[in-house]
Amino acid sequence: MSQTRRLAAILAADVAGYSRLMGADEEGTHERLKGHLRELVNPNITEHRGRIVKNTGDGFLAEFASVVDAVRCAIEVQGGMAERNADTPPDERIEFRVGINPGDVIVEGDDIFGDGVNVAARLEALAEPGGISVSRMVRDNVRDKLDYTFEDLGEQQVKNIARPVRVYRVWDRASSIEQVLHVSPAPLPLPDKPSIAVLPFANMSSDAEQEFFADGVAEDVITALSRYPSLFVIARNSSFTYKGRTVDVKEIGRDLGVRYVLEGSLRKAANRIRVTAQLVEAETGRHVWAERYDRDLTDIFAVQDEITEAVTIAIAPAIADAELQRALRKPPESLDAWAAYQRGLWHLGKAAARDCEKAKEFFRRAIDLDPNFPDGYCGLATAEIRAAGTFRRGSLIEAQSSAEQLAYFAVALDGNNASAHSCLAFALFGRGDRRGAWAEADRAVALSPNLASGYFRRGTALIYSGRPQEGLKDLQTSLRLEPCGPNLAINLHHVTIGLYFSRAYDKAVEAAQYSVRSFPEHPPPYRWLAAALGQLGCVEEARKALEKAMAVVPPPFLRDAPWYRPDDRAHFLEGLRKAGWEG
Repeated sequence: MSQTRRLAAILAADVAGYSRLMGADEEGTHERLKGHLRELVNPNITEHRGRIVKNTGDGFLAEFASVVDAVRCAIEVQGGMAERNADTPPDERIEFRVGINPGDVIVEGDDIFGDGVNVAARLEALAEPGGISVSRMVRDNVRDKLDYTFEDLGEQQVKNIARPVRVYRVWDRASSIEQVLHVSPAPLPLPDKPSIAVLPFANMSSDAEQEFFADGVAEDVITALSRYPSLFVIARNSSFTYKGRTVDVKEIGRDLGVRYVLEGSLRKAANRIRVTAQLVEAETGRHVWAERYDRDLTDIFAVQDEITEAVTIAIAPAIADAELQRALRKPPESLDAWAAYQRGLWHLGKAAARDCEKAKEFFRRAIDLDPNFPDGYCGLATAEIRAAGTFRRGSLIEAQSSAEQLAYFAVALDGNNASAHSCLAFALFGRGDRRGAWAEADRAVALSPNLASGYFRRGTALIYSGRPQEGLKDLQTSLRLEPCGPNLAINLHHVTIGLYFSRAYDKAVEAAQYSVRSFPEHPPPYRWLAAALGQLGCVEEARKALEKAMAVVPPPFLRDAPWYRPDDRAHFLEGLRKAGWEG
């Protein structure tokens, strides 16, 4: 077969964590990947005058005549994948890593070979899930032609390439806040509560197949630690940007705004595996905790779960002890108030009536212990509205009035406290002042761009103001910043409402069912599940959901809720009547 040469821009992409996804759901992952390729990837490559060279099982290789077209295509694909993944649980998402490099390629039939292809593949491996890595030649060719920003990741020594490769991460300045947050250049302040970043574990064995195991352990530890309401855990997409890079722990602490960094490594020999993990205080470089785990690889997923559980159970007490030592070196005035506040948040996150009452008790205790602690007032305001509005414990009007006073007092204590402005947004929304809620939520986000509750409160106000698509974007941002915590149940519920108001009833059903499974004692999702099923004409399912909703909290369903517009109220009741409600 004859060979020719030509210049081309090569785009290499693969699915992050593909082996893990296939192990969890082989057929489902395969079908979803085919759908993404068919409906998003292939049309975009064609539109940008490229061609698929080959599919690689877990990814694809494409070539373009223009570097500009290749980068534009990659941005479109990654943006499209972010939208398609919005309603997918994080551990089920298909996320591409993309590398782009120009070069002189050998063409043999439909295939291409050469150094340029190899470098593109290595750049792909350095990209974060959902991200794009490019070489210096790409950056130089594109930066004056397209409105994209390039973050210099330095020279990287990559496998089977003799010379170091200068690597850049690329993102679109016009992209969503989710993409922008991946590359926030300014050092982040330390959160008030203990904060931790879990770095990808290094695969020190000669078995490349163990890469997915190492990544899986780190990912599972992140997920497990995120369930602790007392910890601020950096999302995987941020901490995994350090994969394959040698970076000082102190620098990571400054870049991500964390007090602790967990790092680890994996070695395999025969049928034995050794995982080491160590927790480091970023500011000082002091080792807080370290452990080694030796296991037989009889069932790789069972071993992964076992190690994840062991690491997670060990880390939380280690951080608690380290925080206690820090506290002993500081004035103790508010330590008890902080602990009471944390307990209140824990109960609030349970999304159950009895826990909501317990949360109020703890927030009152925090205020008694420290009357100048704004977060205590914010917690109590939130709990009072939820108790009355969601669980019908007491007068809604009285709760709204009390919550607004508490929120204003929190703002008066500290006008620069983003959480206080976020709480005030919630209180104003509770009495139907949607415009005031927007303004306060905007203020909260401006003060703290990573404040999940700010996006949550603003998104909620937008959804009830006839702008559900905008509101859903804010809710998605909130869920990404805080995948667990006291707002999770109500956040998921408002995702359902946003989808319902967007008339995406099938997706509203899925979201409501997820909420019900996650928080079975949280009443609102049952009603919206019935309404969405009613709109879809699923009569029998809608009737059963309505019966469950009425059993959990009997009508009237909307009571005196002033945050509904008349059209939205009528739209909701229409769905309930189609489900069989006669009210």
